[in-house]
Amino acid sequence: MRELDAIIEELIRRKSGGILATLVTVEGSSYRRPGARLFVARDGRRIGSISGGCLEDDVLLRGQAVAETGRPDLVIYDTTSENDLVWGLGLGCHGVVRVLIERLEPNPEWAGAVAESLRADRPAELEVVWDGGARLGTRIPHDGNGRESQGIFRELIRPAPRLVVFGAGDDARPLVRLAKEFGWRVTVADPRPAYATAPRFPEADRVLCAPAGELVARAAPGPDALAVIMTHHYVHDLPILRDLIALPLPYLGLLGPKTRTKKILDDLAASGFTATPEQRAQLRTPVGLDLGGDTPETVALSIFAEMHAVLAGRDGRPLRERGRPIHEQR
Repeated sequence: MRELDAIIEELIRRKSGGILATLVTVEGSSYRRPGARLFVARDGRRIGSISGGCLEDDVLLRGQAVAETGRPDLVIYDTTSENDLVWGLGLGCHGVVRVLIERLEPNPEWAGAVAESLRADRPAELEVVWDGGARLGTRIPHDGNGRESQGIFRELIRPAPRLVVFGAGDDARPLVRLAKEFGWRVTVADPRPAYATAPRFPEADRVLCAPAGELVARAAPGPDALAVIMTHHYVHDLPILRDLIALPLPYLGLLGPKTRTKKILDDLAASGFTATPEQRAQLRTPVGLDLGGDTPETVALSIFAEMHAVLAGRDGRPLRERGRPIHEQR
């Protein structure tokens, strides 16, 4: 589950109160980026993080005073010192971060508004006022212009990515588990009743079974959905690919070697459906990044890593080969 989703669930469903620390600005380098959050419930349970573990203890200490007084606290952590003398931790981040710590009561208005938007598959906007004369803390923006101004951090909260896995074999199971671990919404679709069952995929949000020629229509992947074809059966992959490749999906992958994919595309052309050059270019086959390994788990990691890179607008190369900062400045 995504960090903010888990925090909202704690606030609304479990009606927990506590303190919320939000990373609102970063100057230089930092392990986490603006929008990272750490929620500490009144019973001490933690959700999320604002750093790699180096700042959390100090935030917890400061959070005790915030919990008692109810007054928010803006804390500035400066790790630009070469030796990190202040912290004595050798952080090496070389950045300045600002963290707003606030007390939350159960069911805050903003949590309910965000939850409602995400349930309706709509993005939601959050605003964290961390400086200035306005009331400090998290809230729904009042002016609706979405601009970030001095003393205000604005964030667009998008619905979790949707993934449709066409194929319910054993190698689909770790892919579904991995995607759900990251908070994605996952549908599994397969024409074989013995495979497309809820007990085989307890983490999936939806499991469909229908003839291969009807699966895409039944799954109804929207324009923001990612799709992977991995039935391992040529007769199933052919109609599924035919129906998927015509859709404007951000990611479409097909398991199997290039020669197999070429045969499927050639057979589709022979039957009257010819994929355009643009459609062929969007098809990722063989699917996944070149990570090595041939177990279901390593294949799932390879596929998920490629999907994550595509969503992030990255090419999956090693970070040491990146000529620009790891995190773009916001």
